[in-house]
Amino acid sequence: MKAHRKSRAGSGPSQRQLRVGEEIRHVLAELFAEGRLHDPALAEARITVTEVKVSPDLKNATAFVLPFGGGDAATLVQALNHAAPYLRGEIARELKLRFATQIRFLPDNSFDRAQRLEALFREPDVARDLTAPADKDQEGDDEGGER
Repeated sequence: MKAHRKSRAGSGPSQRQLRVGEEIRHVLAELFAEGRLHDPALAEARITVTEVKVSPDLKNATAFVLPFGGGDAATLVQALNHAAPYLRGEIARELKLRFATQIRFLPDNSFDRAQRLEALFREPDVARDLTAPADKDQEGDDEGGER
């Protein structure tokens, strides 16, 4: 009888995916810091790689990037995706994986989302609800008698 493997659907990335993603992030950061990109659109760009997510088979990766100090993320992402074949080769040389990981770049919008949430939390109606006394909820429970 064959042993059944548990499905990883919905359980998040494996330790191997996380480790490989972090290694790719480090290689990319090193490449960008050393200025090894010869593309004129990227020659002077200062790039922050915030996260790299890797597929379960490690064949595909998505790198989330931001221009360091602000700037046009869309133009940066377009230039990086144009340079992706070169970067794929550099990553393959640095990491000893069975396959050279395909990489694509996307802008990291998580900081924008965090700022929108922070602004939402500061709105008077929301702030009032967040700072309401916790024992106010318990008062309603006590009125009904014993539990």
